[in-house]
Amino acid sequence: MSDEETMAVYAKAAEDYAKGFARAKDTDHEQDYGTFVAGLPAGGTVLDLGCGPGHWAARFRDDGYRVAAVDASPEMAAYALATYGVEVSVAEFEDIAVEGVFDGIWAFFSLLHAPRDDFPTHLMRLRRALKPGGRLALGMKLGEGEGRDDLGRFYAYYREEELRDILEFFGFTIVNVSRGNGQGLAGAEETFVVLTAHA
Repeated sequence: MSDEETMAVYAKAAEDYAKGFARAKDTDHEQDYGTFVAGLPAGGTVLDLGCGPGHWAARFRDDGYRVAAVDASPEMAAYALATYGVEVSVAEFEDIAVEGVFDGIWAFFSLLHAPRDDFPTHLMRLRRALKPGGRLALGMKLGEGEGRDDLGRFYAYYREEELRDILEFFGFTIVNVSRGNGQGLAGAEETFVVLTAHA
């Protein structure tokens, strides 16, 4: 289930978030995008999990991929449709119940809002939803434990080694890891990691 405080923040700040902190051509993640799509077949099917304002989903679409965009926020879904013409299914992580459907799953800074206890189950669902050899891009914030930011959003933090171990446990082979620092909606400078892997 989605965290109510977190969802309330995104409901209130959907447009500000989209314009200020979510950019389709974000140079910080060009390498991550390139690494991810390099493992996809032409015209492949991508799940944008926790798509937010829809900027990445629009980019996948514009680059010729079939995109299924999912987000738990109705406000973000409405913004994605109005701004990018992206239709978003309003759903939660638990609702991903398909098998062998996607060539790639772009879980870009969405699963960091899931409690640590639920994270392995979510990854298991994603592994099942991928076709054999399918690709996963997982963006997370580095740190320890769980907590809320200054806006009240819930976050679960991980060490890079933890994420590597969990992905490998569920049968993923990691092909690339990138790290960086960035300022988010709450204004804090935080360290993030993006792991690209295939099933």
